[in-house]
Amino acid sequence: MNLAVEDIRHNVGRFALTATGIGLLLMLVLGMGGIYGGLVHEATLLIDRLDADLWVVQHATRGPFAEISRVPASLAPRLEAVPGVASARRFVFHTVQRERAGAPWRFSVMGLDWPGDRGEALPLIAGRPLAQARFEFIADRALGLPLGEQVRLGKDTYTVVGLTRGMTSSSGDPMTFFSLRDAQAVQFDLPGEALRLERAARQARTAAVDLGRQQPALLERAGRPAAAIPVLGPPTVSAVLITVAPGTDVAALAKTIGGWPDVSVYTRGEQRDLLLLGNVDRARRQLGLFRAILVFVSAIIMALIIYTLTLDKAHDIAMLKLIGARNRVIVGLILQQALVLGAVGSGIASVLGQWIFPVFPRLVLVTGTDRVLLAGIVLVISVAASGLGIWKALRIQPNIVLA
Repeated sequence: MNLAVEDIRHNVGRFALTATGIGLLLMLVLGMGGIYGGLVHEATLLIDRLDADLWVVQHATRGPFAEISRVPASLAPRLEAVPGVASARRFVFHTVQRERAGAPWRFSVMGLDWPGDRGEALPLIAGRPLAQARFEFIADRALGLPLGEQVRLGKDTYTVVGLTRGMTSSSGDPMTFFSLRDAQAVQFDLPGEALRLERAARQARTAAVDLGRQQPALLERAGRPAAAIPVLGPPTVSAVLITVAPGTDVAALAKTIGGWPDVSVYTRGEQRDLLLLGNVDRARRQLGLFRAILVFVSAIIMALIIYTLTLDKAHDIAMLKLIGARNRVIVGLILQQALVLGAVGSGIASVLGQWIFPVFPRLVLVTGTDRVLLAGIVLVISVAASGLGIWKALRIQPNIVLA
């Protein structure tokens, strides 16, 4: 007969309530690990999906996810001329926050280098990729837009033609995918009055120099749209993504392009490290600290619970000693109860987590490794927590029964 099991059967209600409390606490421990896993997944999701071998960004910057990076759109054909470069895609990425239905509406915008990239590689769950260069976009379903929905951004109206699942930026915002031209139109949109003032300023600067006074036709040209003035370049992009041709030494190619004075080059792994050691690092350390505190608090609470259960069984333990039970029987009783309590609490944490974590506002990614780690933590906590109860049980004298 197992004394620990029999004792639990006689106090099922108290044991169930205690195990539920422990399970809720362990669910928080599991959730902390899942929140960190979700942060890492969201931070590196776009880098993994884009599947670029090299990231070419503005010189002396760390890329579009760490800070502002601006490179000319003409950099892409320039890179394609380098031996070993299979393709070069222009990349635009920025965040938009508007108001919709009286509430803040925030999402990230990525520009697809149409027609080479129409969004076929995206995990579409409905709809289709982009079929034309303007006025269509793909949205993640977390944004809450149905297929065919029309959204006005800036001066243009865009239609949802495709839906994805699980595509979020490193900040947890749902992602949208426009053609490169549309993404730039949204990014650099200015009110009509701002455009008028800018053209007037250009005319004033032209009129202030000798060339403008000698050639009045330049004044008229200075007041035209920026795209119609040859000396003004097209909008910049955030980066250019390179796919390396098979058989090409990636490190050697990165060194060659990195020698250019106007750009910096990072491999896919280096771009991931920049994200994880930059945007995510402080959050990782903070979550790790909270997780350590929760583990410590869980150990203390379990120790107090086991100690209290031992006090409740003081008369029974004294009776066992009086009839000649060895100390290892008493130790086994306390230790087994602690292990059962930890195991049941761990199971409750896992079940509740599967039900509660999906409703969190950001991704909570619990992996098999997290569950194994939780099991190890629970084992250590259970054994350590039983120590206080065992110490108290061994100090109980048999003559308590006769008192």
